[in-house]
Amino acid sequence: MRKELGLGLAVAVLIDATIIRGVLLPASMKLLGDRNWYLPSWLEWLPRIGDEPGAQPPAEPPKIPDEPPPVPVGV
Repeated sequence: MRKELGLGLAVAVLIDATIIRGVLLPASMKLLGDRNWYLPSWLEWLPRIGDEPGAQPPAEPPKIPDEPPPVPVGV
C-alpha cells in the first residue's frame, strides 16, 4: 500500500513539474499577455504593489568594474 502511494505521489510530482509548470503555464501566460494580470473587481481591496503614482524608481546599484585591480606577486 505504501509503495503504491509513493509511486502515485512521484508520478503526480513529475507530471506537475514537467507538464504543468514547464509547458502549460508558460504557454498560457504567453497567449494571455497582459490579461494574465487581470484583477477581478471583488479583489480590489488588495493593495497594489507595482504601479503606485508618485513612487520613486529604485536607485541604481553601484557599478562594479569589469576587471579587478592587479594583485602584486611575491610581496
